Amino acid sequence: MQILVTGCTGRLGTALLQHLQESDYRVKITSRRKPEYDGTFAWVYSDLLTGEGVDEAVQDVEIVIHAATSPNQYTKEIEINGFRNLLKKLNKVKHFIYPSIVGIDYIPMKYFRYKLEAEQLLENSSIPYTIVRATQFHDYVEAMFLSKTYFNRYFIPGKIPFQSCAVEDYARHLIAFLDKDPQGRADDFAGPEIMTLKEMAELKIKVYRENNKIVSFALPGNLYKTFREGRGTNPERKLGKITFEQYLRKKKE
Repeated sequence: MQILVTGCTGRLGTALLQHLQESDYRVKITSRRKPEYDGTFAWVYSDLLTGEGVDEAVQDVEIVIHAATSPNQYTKEIEINGFRNLLKKLNKVKHFIYPSIVGIDYIPMKYFRYKLEAEQLLENSSIPYTIVRATQFHDYVEAMFLSKTYFNRYFIPGKIPFQSCAVEDYARHLIAFLDKDPQGRADDFAGPEIMTLKEMAELKIKVYRENNKIVSFALPGNLYKTFREGRGTNPERKLGKITFEQYLRKKKE
């Protein structure tokens, strides 16, 4: 059984490779940039933006884990146009595993809208698939809201609840679907606890022994409202093992 992992240099792709190196699967990996690791997987260049290399990447592949994504640049071209082109070339694939995001059908963000549209493209194709939505990663929440201070203060929309998870936990969860039949829309994968952004900031200050203060504020508009309502969480699916505190302490080592 030949498995293809797309986006192998990204955050999720890297975590997938680390776990797959411990398995007996035959794995091919693809990306625009060759990954820097000591594994033995066969790497193939491909670019979803231009379509270059995609035919070679999908050749003889039976299962795909599609970790390739582009939230910040050429998003529609890659998430929709490139994805549509990829699906057209997968008529022999037996299982397509698509990582997605909890709350994309409620939270009004452009990237989330494209992820939802990509889900629909997959659902309307003839390819057997599994869609697995996850909550935000620990490092994403930290980078977006808790990486910089101004005047020794975190200025944050502190009442927003997050149920962040470790990317390595999610990667392990996705790999478990390799030995299962296609599930269609699978149950969500969520982190082990729900914390407000203010609580997460307080925890970071404690773990890193910072002298920073927290300034919490509300934001206008529907985007803040949907996050505030917890649309990016799923309390029924606390499957992650690594907490935000454990993530911070490991990063501190």
